[in-house]
Amino acid sequence: MKSLPPVITVDGPSGVGKGTLCQWLAMRLGWHLLDSGALYRLTALAALRRNLDLADEAGVARVAVELDVDFVPDATGSMLVLLDKMDMSDTLHSEATGNAASQVAALPAVRIALLQRQHNFRRAPGLIADGRDMGTVVFPDADLKLFLTASAGERAYRRYKQLIKKGMNANLEHIVKEIAERDARDTQRMVAPLKPAADAETLDTTQLDITQVCERVSTLVNQRLQVQVIP
Repeated sequence: MKSLPPVITVDGPSGVGKGTLCQWLAMRLGWHLLDSGALYRLTALAALRRNLDLADEAGVARVAVELDVDFVPDATGSMLVLLDKMDMSDTLHSEATGNAASQVAALPAVRIALLQRQHNFRRAPGLIADGRDMGTVVFPDADLKLFLTASAGERAYRRYKQLIKKGMNANLEHIVKEIAERDARDTQRMVAPLKPAADAETLDTTQLDITQVCERVSTLVNQRLQVQVIP
């Protein structure tokens, strides 16, 4: 039987450094990248653009099935995210979109609708899967499962600095509240709650910068997969 391409899953709440780590790994290994959070954010955006109530499970699930989405690398090496051929890259990462995504991600029918789409990202030479249930639900047979965590205060401060750097208005107290609400939804939902897989390697990034996180993960990749991460 032909073996499936290898997968490294990186799960955890927002603000722990998953996205940066996953892009770094995908680039250094030359593997494909799945940003599952982007799929849920795009589903939420598409539903809102159709004036759907985000609690309308059947309606939002239909949106997920019909989602017209493309991930296109630009000249700078960044990834453009297109919804209905429109660049949604900036809108995608707003706090409002993140909260809307957390709401639709709690709907079982939406998760089912997006499951096969996520499986289709598993192609040779390998896949880096970024999300909240990659190691527990989507790719339970992953070759290496990582779960990143950090204190809520540190995560909120990181988000605050990101927004300020982009020239956007930001209120730290408001961000702390939104992160707490999102964490509660993600960890308490009935289907695929946010939690580390039983065989996941957990890494607390509260006191680590991204370079230290990448170094520790590189060691794990080498040990588990016998794959050298190109510096």
